[in-house]
Amino acid sequence: MLQIFFAVAFSAVPLTLYLPPIRSLNLFVETLEDLFRQTSVYTLRTYPRIRVALSRIFNSIFSSSSLSFATAAATTSIIINV
Repeated sequence: MLQIFFAVAFSAVPLTLYLPPIRSLNLFVETLEDLFRQTSVYTLRTYPRIRVALSRIFNSIFSSSSLSFATAAATTSIIINV
């Protein structure tokens, strides 16, 4: 049982090298919060613009594809009727 304890203890020691100290983690979290706080103003203005741009792109893609389908259908109906 003591051997299992030491095996688990010594295998967990290298994991502590990958985990930052709490002081560094708090600084990292604080930096992320500041970044999100500063960029929230820009993202609130950007989201509607992105939505409008994407809707225009998708409308142009789908309206041109539906137009080409309608043109193809009209062309085939003319060919069949002739």
